[in-house]
Amino acid sequence: MQVGIDSFAAWDDASISVSPSMRLRRLVEQIEYADKIGLDVFGVGEHHRKEFLDSAPAVILGAAAARTQRIRLTSAVTVLSAADPVRLFQEFATVDLLSQGRTEMVVGRGSFIEAFPLFGLKLEDYDSLFEEKLDLLLKICNNEHVQWSGRHRPSLTGQGIYPRPLQKPLPIWIGVGGTPESFVRAGLLGLPLMVAIIGGETRSFKPLIDLYRRAGREAGYSADQLKVGVHSLGYVAESTQEAANDFFPGYAHTMTEIGKERGWPRMTRADFDTQTGPQGALLIGDPDEVIQKIIRHSKALGGISRITFMMNPASLSHEKLMRATKLIGTHIVPALHEELDGNNDG
Repeated sequence: MQVGIDSFAAWDDASISVSPSMRLRRLVEQIEYADKIGLDVFGVGEHHRKEFLDSAPAVILGAAAARTQRIRLTSAVTVLSAADPVRLFQEFATVDLLSQGRTEMVVGRGSFIEAFPLFGLKLEDYDSLFEEKLDLLLKICNNEHVQWSGRHRPSLTGQGIYPRPLQKPLPIWIGVGGTPESFVRAGLLGLPLMVAIIGGETRSFKPLIDLYRRAGREAGYSADQLKVGVHSLGYVAESTQEAANDFFPGYAHTMTEIGKERGWPRMTRADFDTQTGPQGALLIGDPDEVIQKIIRHSKALGGISRITFMMNPASLSHEKLMRATKLIGTHIVPALHEELDGNNDG
């Protein structure tokens, strides 16, 4: 099982006395450290809101590519609906060359909608934009010269798309939330799946993942092609109590603020404690507890290939993020690699 971290380059100018420049430099420092300490993958998201600094993830990943040697670098996720697939491919192909073949894309529709009016797109085209642009992106990945036409973008009539990445093809995962159609689409295309599980019980996603695997098998893809990864909110400290106490205040604030936009109730400590319990989605605790929870989740979902920790919602200091990165690299990574080698789980 691959183990990694995802970041949205979260930045809150009201509560964190760090400049945007320093926040981004520290993020690249964290990616460099994750590489040295043994993590398998690091992802950078894409948002177009004041509290995040990740509107251009390929730029951040390019900086990290020049300072790392082994770790895989991916988006988490790229908002494909709001992007031009040609330009997007060129950016990530360039990062792939810089990283000597360590770059991936996780593409999705995004959980926020700011990108649509920002780039002159209509929210009612939410589904058709993604479907059409994914079709074009896959054609570009597999063909140097592309013949293509669609509704939302001018046609391509055989133009060459450059540069070409070192990997052939550049790996593309589909990032999904809880929409059954998205799981089926990924299966029919035979693309690996990255599931964002940020609340509830992780095991409740098993029927959706079964849909993905069934669609993929019926489309003729092998089990090896139908990989499943999970993106979870998580944080590791020396003790479970320390982890919970570190994470809860910022997490409660973030979820309550987002909840005001989406009609969610205020986040309470009781809600949080339920989420950190044995079946809850949050990976919060000491290393041993988190390891056992990930193994339990993997078995409940029929085996997963990748797990990534998202720590940003808690507004943690750089020092705490680095300590958590160290614990993940020195404890969780080797334990889950051993679990994979010993039990072939994931």
